[in-house]
Amino acid sequence: MNGDAQQEQMEAMKKIVLNSILTKEAKERLGRLKLVKPDLAAQLELYLIQIYQSGKMEGQVTDEQLKTILEMLSPGKEFSIRKK
Repeated sequence: MNGDAQQEQMEAMKKIVLNSILTKEAKERLGRLKLVKPDLAAQLELYLIQIYQSGKMEGQVTDEQLKTILEMLSPGKEFSIRKK
């Protein structure tokens, strides 16, 4: 398996995991975050997958929980988190 195919497979697996652990609102927030801060979104995705794989996750991650995780991942940065 070459690098591109392996990368595509990893992305597909990541998407499946994220779709199963995030609520609809949390998925929407992650999508918007990817547009504005792709590096932070990638860091958040990695963190979510790690806690999922470690078995520390109970239920789905809500939008409120996602906001809390974002604040934890970027200490010292001010965010304007607004609900539509």
